[in-house]
Amino acid sequence: MASAPPDIDLLRTGLARYLGYANELGEAFHPLAPGWCYNASYAVAGTYVCADAAWRARALPADAPRSGALEAADTLLWQSLASVAIPGAVINRIVWAAGKFAPPASRIPTIAGLCAIPLIIKPIDHGVDAALDTFVRPLYPKQKEE
Repeated sequence: MASAPPDIDLLRTGLARYLGYANELGEAFHPLAPGWCYNASYAVAGTYVCADAAWRARALPADAPRSGALEAADTLLWQSLASVAIPGAVINRIVWAAGKFAPPASRIPTIAGLCAIPLIIKPIDHGVDAALDTFVRPLYPKQKEE
């Protein structure tokens, strides 16, 4: 009896997915935490992005329309934008803006950043999907049809 193929979305559907949000926490806590915590949050998120790309390339079914290398590249691009760059920039600007109105050494910017995280995830994910589907994925090489 053949074993079932691995779940290609294992790192996107399990608890490991939350590692991709580490940099948003780093951005939210940036005014209060030491710099190494901020840097470590990006290291955790970057490691998650690379792990997901490697996992998806290796877990790709034999009849997949894309090669493992192309799947890894697509995953790296998507995750870099949807999990690290865009949400990090959004939370950074929210914390910055809240800091303009809060008293010095206030926790208000961090609270604002933390509250924004669950609100920005889905819209950013959908926006990155739409952008890649419109501008990038049509440029991918056509795969052989059997």
